[in-house]
Amino acid sequence: MKFIIFIGQHKVGSTALQAFLARNSVALLRAGILYPSVDFQGCAVNMSKLLEGCDSTEPLPLNAREPHNALAFRMIADSTGNSMPSWHKGMPATPQMLKAIRMQIQYMNPKVVILAAEVFSNLAAAAPLAIKKLANLCEGHEVRIVATLRRVDEYLASWHGQRLKFGHKLEPLRHNASHQYINSIHFDYKLMLEKWFEAFPDADFVLRNYHDVMKSGGACEDFVEHCGVPFPSNLHRITSRNPSFHRALYEVVRLGNRELHSDQAAQLKGFLLRIQDKLDLPQSKNIEMFGEANRKTMREEFEPIHQYLCDINGVDSFFPDIDEILQTREINELVATKDALAQIQSKIATSFKLARFGQREEQCKNFLHSLDITAG
Repeated sequence: MKFIIFIGQHKVGSTALQAFLARNSVALLRAGILYPSVDFQGCAVNMSKLLEGCDSTEPLPLNAREPHNALAFRMIADSTGNSMPSWHKGMPATPQMLKAIRMQIQYMNPKVVILAAEVFSNLAAAAPLAIKKLANLCEGHEVRIVATLRRVDEYLASWHGQRLKFGHKLEPLRHNASHQYINSIHFDYKLMLEKWFEAFPDADFVLRNYHDVMKSGGACEDFVEHCGVPFPSNLHRITSRNPSFHRALYEVVRLGNRELHSDQAAQLKGFLLRIQDKLDLPQSKNIEMFGEANRKTMREEFEPIHQYLCDINGVDSFFPDIDEILQTREINELVATKDALAQIQSKIATSFKLARFGQREEQCKNFLHSLDITAG
């Protein structure tokens, strides 16, 4: 039997990959590939699909779609004493989750077991002993560990936006927020990976550059190509599952998280996600989020980490475009934000409406009308 473990990063298409594996669980199981559940709900969903004899196109509940994120979060909660995220409700304890996986392996006797979670990338820093528990689960079997890594400036810009989406109250990247990531797994990829190499000394590691993943068609296509096992044909395809804010809207979201009540800020974020594609905005990649000085710091601090990636992969440059970290983008963030906000204010005044949420709707509208972004 072979284990394939996808360990992230965040913001590399991992949500779409998990949805792809969950949506096609019946077809995969018939091909000898198990994407195991970890709780009663996930097991019930899969049992229902098996009784129907095919993979349903109905939306799956989160715990059935991303079971191994739930497992990783539970392992972190066990280690840190923190609570589970609110979106993973009613999850059992870690031993029960691992036992559920073992029971599915015992009775289904698959050729391949796939564990996939971007939250696995957090384990080395937050719960390193959890990696050893996963190694024990895989003991005696062939293991391939797959990780997708983005060039650090692009990754931080995307991850910072995800944190804003979560409602975190953050300083902007153009100030010194990027410095806060330097000692974390979101910057130090050696910290993210090294414990996995230690716990799985005989595993086959496949580290993928996100740029190459996108050239191959995206996270699902790249995983199928590089996981090392044949997948059945005619599987359900998955589009992006975790929409990101356009970078021209980061500052609006950031100020909303800081100045509005949490439910009002959530209403604002939902509105912005719905309308951003209707705005005339430049490409996100052309908006400068960091500034020249922060980019210079990032490039210097990331050099030994990049060298580590080169050494473990036996290549001259893991990120061939590494020096693009130093290149400031052509559009100032606040200039882009000011233009985007003007469009939003105009559309609210004419044709656009927020969803009907009573007083909260008016507060969101008032907030958007009152914002004054000073560019420069």
